[in-house]
Amino acid sequence: MQIRNFGYFWLDTWVMANVVQLATQDFCLRFLNRTNDPCGRQFDQMTQAARSAPANIAEGNSRHSTSKETEMKLTDVARASLAELANDFVNWLLHLGEVPWSIYSDEYREVSATTLDRPDYTDDVLHQSGIHILKQQQKFDKWLKNDDSLTAANCILILCNRLVMMLGKQIETQLDIFRKEGGFTEALTAERLAARAQQSVADGAPQCPKCGRPMIKRMVRKGINSGKLFWSCSGYPECNGTRNIV
Repeated sequence: MQIRNFGYFWLDTWVMANVVQLATQDFCLRFLNRTNDPCGRQFDQMTQAARSAPANIAEGNSRHSTSKETEMKLTDVARASLAELANDFVNWLLHLGEVPWSIYSDEYREVSATTLDRPDYTDDVLHQSGIHILKQQQKFDKWLKNDDSLTAANCILILCNRLVMMLGKQIETQLDIFRKEGGFTEALTAERLAARAQQSVADGAPQCPKCGRPMIKRMVRKGINSGKLFWSCSGYPECNGTRNIV
């Protein structure tokens, strides 16, 4: 299996999302119990929200070449799941009578200043990516593995908000690429028009009176001439040249 084809292994957002998922699973196992979560619903909701982030980043990136619209939507789903998870950790702190760390606090600044290493995979990507993710997680162990749930919750909350911002920038990049290249539908339309233009040349279609490109047959969709065929420039909408069909 060519894991190399899956570009999300190299995304910092996917790596960070895995760190958040691992941290959330560990937090829930250590601090949720039959007393504060008797039905296990909080455990399920938090771990599923954490799972949604890397899962949707991976699925979205895998659709990059076929549907950029779907890629952006799934990336946004990952961002929304993280916002939900962050709210759960805020609620945890408030329920215990505490508030999130101030952005001016030493703890907040230290966690925020801890950066990820860039992936450096060769041919054993699945194995090496696992090693890479665990190494990045260890950078935050000082807070994540702390016996005080408030410290762990604050750290995960910072990572969630940080990842939300990272995904926002990723969506902006995806949108910029979409503006320049279009999506799957646009690509199919371009391919269809190119094929029709080539067929028109083979069938001896006239040239556009405005730009000289080959013309293709189109049908009037509305108005009194609805259903009538006419020659239209294959470069439409850049060129709106037309000819009547005799």
